[in-house]
Amino acid sequence: MARSERVEFSGALGETLAARLELPDGTPRAFALFAHCFSCSKDIHAASRISRHLARAGFAVLRFDFTGLGQSEGDFANTNFSSNIQDLVKAGEFLAANYQAPALMVGHSLGGAAVIAAAAQLPSVRAIATLGAPADASHVRHAFHPDIAEIEANGEAEVMLGGRPFCIRKQFLEDIEGHSLEDAVSALKPALLIAHSPIDNTVGVENATRLFKAARHSRSYLDLDGADHLLSDPADAIHAADVIAAWALRYIGEDVRPAVPGPDRKGGVVVRETGEGAYANHVVAGHHLMRADEPADLGGSDTGPAPYDFLNAALGSCTSITLRMYAARKSLPLDRVTVTVRHSKGEAEGHEGKIDIFERAIRFEGDLDTAQRQRLLEIADKCPVHRTLHGPVQVQTHEVGSPFET
Repeated sequence: MARSERVEFSGALGETLAARLELPDGTPRAFALFAHCFSCSKDIHAASRISRHLARAGFAVLRFDFTGLGQSEGDFANTNFSSNIQDLVKAGEFLAANYQAPALMVGHSLGGAAVIAAAAQLPSVRAIATLGAPADASHVRHAFHPDIAEIEANGEAEVMLGGRPFCIRKQFLEDIEGHSLEDAVSALKPALLIAHSPIDNTVGVENATRLFKAARHSRSYLDLDGADHLLSDPADAIHAADVIAAWALRYIGEDVRPAVPGPDRKGGVVVRETGEGAYANHVVAGHHLMRADEPADLGGSDTGPAPYDFLNAALGSCTSITLRMYAARKSLPLDRVTVTVRHSKGEAEGHEGKIDIFERAIRFEGDLDTAQRQRLLEIADKCPVHRTLHGPVQVQTHEVGSPFET
């Protein structure tokens, strides 16, 4: 199981910054830095959920409170975007001196802008992922737009951000005007993944378009469809973490894909231990990379589906695909198929002792009559995986020196 440790280090202004290091079970495949959104903290849901989920995927993730925020020391009024960038650099130096230099940086909202700007000072970073990031740091002006006149006239003003009062000084406004993120993106050497929601009402999706167009190479885009700016739905944060983890592996230098002969999968599926935890494995099918593990109550780290989950998925997906093929061939008004499969051991009529039982529940959506529904249930029993489970099966096992060596 992933674990969390409290750590601290000195920030750009000399203050002690509070941090949490999320560690995987086993040797980390890489270290990462997470930068939270403007006026937030390391413990905001998006930061904690994504960091912990990345840890379950094998990454060690440092998330910290910028100077003057959360549990970190310092006066927020003395900070600005430049000091946030330097706090990130200090965090990277802390990891390099005490653990391992960061290979991945993840930034949320203005934190995404900060990781882009800080990357040039952290040569170990090979991949950067942003979540709802603005295309320029001055975008945050809208958060306290009604108070800008007072800030410029008096040098500072107390503004409400996220329901809390903050002192914003004129030097902050002047500093954010001096940072062009599009220029920084165009000069990036690390790979870049831009994740954004098309319904983000805080930082519009046009910001993602600007950043993507400015990037010169190794750029990817993740559409966080349906997510709000703060990724307040746990499912959205977990989805983002899953994609970031899989995407980052391509760039951090870890060889996780065993040699597989071609996309036609004639070479078979390759399963190889990751070295993390007791039972975690990489599963490679053609160009698709997945993970297999056991749940925590069975001694695993729960970083992926269990073996019987994959077997249930094989039966469920084969059933759904078979039904869709049949409905298309017969022009049936079948709108959608949902298949739920559960595996258990139990007794059944006609069998002695306990046997494997697969309970398959099928939901049909569409204007189907009773006869059509009954025929679809009959067709479900004809799916190839169903037939394999019922037919004679032989597993031939032999030792090889490398995958698929004969």
